[in-house]
Amino acid sequence: MTPDRLAQLTQLRHALHQIPEVSGAEEKTAAFITGYLREYDPDQLLTGLGGHGVAAVYDGAADGPTVMIRCELDGLPIEEISDQPYRSTHAGRGHLCGHDGHMTIVAALADELAARRPARGRAVLLFQPAEETGQGARAVLADSRFAQIAPDYAFSLHNLPGLRVGDVALCSGAANCASRGMRIRLTGKTSHAAAPQDGISPAGAMAQLLSGLVALGGGGDLGADYALVTLTHARLGEATFGIAPGEGEVWATLRTVNDVRMERLIAEAEDLIRQICAQCGLGVEISFDDVFEACSNDAEAVAILQTACRAAGHPVALRDQPQRWSEDFGQFGKTAKAAMFWLGSGEMQPQLHNPDYDFPDGAIPVGVSIFASSLKEILG
Repeated sequence: MTPDRLAQLTQLRHALHQIPEVSGAEEKTAAFITGYLREYDPDQLLTGLGGHGVAAVYDGAADGPTVMIRCELDGLPIEEISDQPYRSTHAGRGHLCGHDGHMTIVAALADELAARRPARGRAVLLFQPAEETGQGARAVLADSRFAQIAPDYAFSLHNLPGLRVGDVALCSGAANCASRGMRIRLTGKTSHAAAPQDGISPAGAMAQLLSGLVALGGGGDLGADYALVTLTHARLGEATFGIAPGEGEVWATLRTVNDVRMERLIAEAEDLIRQICAQCGLGVEISFDDVFEACSNDAEAVAILQTACRAAGHPVALRDQPQRWSEDFGQFGKTAKAAMFWLGSGEMQPQLHNPDYDFPDGAIPVGVSIFASSLKEILG
């Protein structure tokens, strides 16, 4: 990649960084990407996929497989801390997971595909909405138009703080943990604070749940039985001194390496919650949000990425454990041979979702070259 081309892509990344939009509200970002892709003459350009998703299709000269390269459109509801001139212009929102960098890398492939169409098959560049909530991939797959571009192979990347900028890591099998948010709503009966015995307070049950849920999953080694329960929010009654509370909420995130262990953890948590609530005379409602199934890399897709990394001159480190954080990219692996690789974003880089995180522009050429080599490996 020439210095001028990298400067152009850096400018693109900075422009995207300034307009972060949260999951399901990526209208401006999608419009920006759509305008950019139109300049590179895709054979088909789909918009509004599963919400605000965008897909550019480049057809090959002969029949062959469909290869999809996927990135994410959404930012996070976090206030950015930065003194950079390209910092977020949207209060309370920031590209603090690197999706601006991922989009830039995939957008750069449009230039290469426009200049040189695949020899066979077709390449699909997918800009997916709502990854952060786990809803986007499902929504894209459920869109009737996705059948027109359903891939045989699907590839993606995620940047990885703690790994040197531009270094590459990859694993076969389990790649990202399953996770889901559990919302527990407890209902009893209010009473005057002078006569708490005349009400049914959730306070005692909440105290038991705060310790009991954590005891179900303490983390540890990322083996098949790994389970982690993280308390994320708790609320008891109203902010007042005159009322003994009659309702409350506890939120927790459940995390496992595989979906089978997740189902068992859910059952254990629900049994504990209902047992405690029954003992305390409380009603309970349990619901789930931000549901991510485990993400697994296909062996053949991993081999293709390994070959692509060698061809692009980027050695790849093979790992035997998944990332603890979750990804909805695994949904595409249900119908395609799919794999995600990890691209180093700096040994001293703040962690993902930190308010001072910023994707390193120096990683852009590495991501572009690996994806381009993967497309060439399969499509010629």
